[in-house]
Amino acid sequence: MTTLKFADTHNMVSFLSKPEESDGFEHIVDFLNAHAIKYALTVNPTIYTLCIEQFWATVKAKMVNEEVQLQALVEGKKVIITESTVRRDLQLADAEGVDYLPNATIFVELTRMRYEKISQKLTFYKAFFSPQLKFFIHTILQCLSAKTTAWNEFSSIMASAIICLATNQKFNFSKYIFESMVKNLDNASKFLMYPRVVQVFLNKQVDGMSKHNGIYVTPSHTKKIFGNIKRVRKGFPGSITPLFSTSGIRACSEALNKMNLFEYTRSLS
Repeated sequence: MTTLKFADTHNMVSFLSKPEESDGFEHIVDFLNAHAIKYALTVNPTIYTLCIEQFWATVKAKMVNEEVQLQALVEGKKVIITESTVRRDLQLADAEGVDYLPNATIFVELTRMRYEKISQKLTFYKAFFSPQLKFFIHTILQCLSAKTTAWNEFSSIMASAIICLATNQKFNFSKYIFESMVKNLDNASKFLMYPRVVQVFLNKQVDGMSKHNGIYVTPSHTKKIFGNIKRVRKGFPGSITPLFSTSGIRACSEALNKMNLFEYTRSLS
């Protein structure tokens, strides 16, 4: 059996601080910090390499009482993961969330988000958004999507997730993450998917992991992300149109949670 590997730019820890380099991005950082998804974006447990390897080496998908379960053996302990345990352990509270949006809705909402390459294709490109939205999208893709590469493009499912976040709708990230893990079982390029997320699950069900010396250092965004996102790369044909005003923030976290991204933007003007 091929030795499974970690993907170094997958399931990263997001950077939601506001150093000097974040000038122009402060409002999107505040928005994400105030959102219920923050825990899933930033939780950073100690990842025990051997335990993650045991999980992915032994995990099977089984149907139990008409519910799909992932069952694995880690440190001699049976581990069971379901969509509901993903939701509980990542504090996502998205049971009533959207699975995906209709294509027509995606096109309309991406136009509102100033996407500059609207077509009928269902692959979308980060480069055609303003820098602020590129940061927003990049954070979701690298921290929560199942992707490991091709960070400039994203699917209609991720477009649905991004739109739901921006419009204060719940997206069912729990289902997306769980189904991505199930698909990884039969993936020809199977890898040690979602190490940060899987370790959160293991911490709830398995004792004694700290005796292991092998630690996987979780890749993390740093303040350099703002400088990288600000660069206008080939493929962005229009002018830079910042989503947020550079004026000071007046909305508190409670107000943010009641607004969608567009309403929040208007409140700052």
